[in-house]
Amino acid sequence: MRKLLNTLYITTPKSYLSLDGENVIVRLDDEDKFRLPFINVESIICFGYMGVSPALMGKCVDNNISLCFLNPDNGKFLARVTGKTKGNVFLRKQQYLLSDNEEFCLDFAKEIVAAKIYNSRFLLERTIRDNREKIDTAKLVRTSEILKDSINYCYEFQSKDKLRGYEGVQAKQYFKVFDDMILHQKEDFYFNERSKRPPLDNINCMLSYLYTILSFDIVAALETVGLDPYVGFYHELRSGRASLAVDLIEELRSYMVDRFVISLINLKKINHADFFEKEGGAILMSSEGRKKILTAWQERKKEIITHPYLKEKIEVGLIPYAQAQLLARFIRGDNDEYPPFLCK
Repeated sequence: MRKLLNTLYITTPKSYLSLDGENVIVRLDDEDKFRLPFINVESIICFGYMGVSPALMGKCVDNNISLCFLNPDNGKFLARVTGKTKGNVFLRKQQYLLSDNEEFCLDFAKEIVAAKIYNSRFLLERTIRDNREKIDTAKLVRTSEILKDSINYCYEFQSKDKLRGYEGVQAKQYFKVFDDMILHQKEDFYFNERSKRPPLDNINCMLSYLYTILSFDIVAALETVGLDPYVGFYHELRSGRASLAVDLIEELRSYMVDRFVISLINLKKINHADFFEKEGGAILMSSEGRKKILTAWQERKKEIITHPYLKEKIEVGLIPYAQAQLLARFIRGDNDEYPPFLCK
């Protein structure tokens, strides 16, 4: 299994990155503020516009270190620099052939959607089990039963369009009770509905932000095993969209992001001062808020779990790599099925 290294998050917009020997240097106001041995870096994500020296960029390319640039205000993707394409050309050729196979794509989509609903329900069941006296138990139980019944129904659809519509209906059921899982700081962290562009409350801001961060991890994982992250099987191909990464994020959303966001709020590791509202109603994170979330996210990625299919102990941050490996084996024909990540 791959070793989990560090993702270097640069949250100060005016920072400039350079290379000094085998060290990454972060410069601010013409001073060296931080240095990290290059050998310990897995990827670099910059929230800013100042940029990166050509030497460091070349080093990242040569060592296949992902270098991403995001808008410092809203976390929107700006650009990404990667090295040479890895992997067996025959694996990608098979991936492209299967992407045109409607039956294969529909069967894969059914597994992904079923896994997403299963993991969403798992989060509800966990809340019911751990906080029965603090929540409207009957309400969450009803929703959990609806999601349970809907899992098998996923396999009845004969088109991806209808399956996507059904997935949206079940997501609404899940998000209807999302607010009930927030046990503390209710005045500042409330959830009415999912809002994306722009996020209209603190929780939606956190969800969108972390879904973006997770998507970069999945893209890197797919490229590591030799798959093309832009050619998916469930979500439609679109210029600039990593469709296969969007496919895989569905099964991981509730376990890796939703559960994490709820814990941050309930454990009071984040508060209202970490967000601000722009003209027009969009909610953004403060620089301090980003730092808190990314620090906690790095710690979360280091936690050890037993992978439900591989039965191996791995770090949470390696789940995308484990799933990418399993998908590559399936596409090559080494495995008879792709096992989505299912919470245990």
